[in-house]
Amino acid sequence: MRRNVRLAALGALLALLASCGGGGEGPGEPASGRKITVGVSLLTRTHPFYQDLEAGLRAAAARRGLDLVVQAGEFDVARQKDQIESFLVRGVTAIVVAPCDSKSIGTSIVAANRAGIPVFTTDIAVLAPEARIVSHIASDNVEGGRLAARALAEALGGKGKIAILDHPEVESVIQRVSGFEEELASHPGVLLVAKLPGRGMKDAAFRAAEDLLQAHPDLDGIFGINDDSALGALAAVEKAGRSGRVAIVGFDATPEARRAILDGKILADVVQLPRRIGEETIDAVADHLAGKPVTPRTLIPCKLFTRADAAAD
Repeated sequence: MRRNVRLAALGALLALLASCGGGGEGPGEPASGRKITVGVSLLTRTHPFYQDLEAGLRAAAARRGLDLVVQAGEFDVARQKDQIESFLVRGVTAIVVAPCDSKSIGTSIVAANRAGIPVFTTDIAVLAPEARIVSHIASDNVEGGRLAARALAEALGGKGKIAILDHPEVESVIQRVSGFEEELASHPGVLLVAKLPGRGMKDAAFRAAEDLLQAHPDLDGIFGINDDSALGALAAVEKAGRSGRVAIVGFDATPEARRAILDGKILADVVQLPRRIGEETIDAVADHLAGKPVTPRTLIPCKLFTRADAAAD
């Protein structure tokens, strides 16, 4: 009887030691044996850029042993706030967000901060000063904007009138436009005559571009802050019968935009590396949760994609 009691006590002690980490958990498993769960809320899951970014997130999560719950606000910040609230209720270990609105999302980030859940941003940064972000991983959008302005200026021979189809609620776009305008200052013969919101959506960009072409019949070029904006602008240019007379530069180099570049309908695109952005985001999450230092901001270089590149694809 006494031996049975000692064996039971020993078994309990071994179980306690195992629960305290004696079993050697994997990199993505806490002492309980549960995998770490990371809640992800993206801007959208319908755009090829974000589909590639999500693929990068998932590939790195599989490699680092993390579980992902991936959702998207689909350009609706209220919907995205609900998603982050559901992550808090669920008790996720960390949150990754690509904000639909870089300022409005701040209250949700603060709620996560108060709950002690680390937050990371991918592609788009948070601009609410009260929100605390562990690390931001994105393209070098300022340099991407410079590349777009340089391409337009060169195509116009350093002289002409251009416009921007904007989406100023989103931090990455703010950076692109900042870089674009900064480079444009080096080309005094190229005049920025208008900047209209296209919301990063093809239909809205089409309507905005129609307004641009009516207000500025001598417009020579358009910078679309993403490919939906550039493709919307292209549709408006074609409808207005001005094909070949308005140079268009986009951002992302989606398959549809690449075809338009190959056909000579769009001048060029700025290319990002969304899969790498996703992978480095998860690496930052995993390193932080493992107690390793992470850089507060990582910028991935962009490059210009031209007709020559499209022909070589």
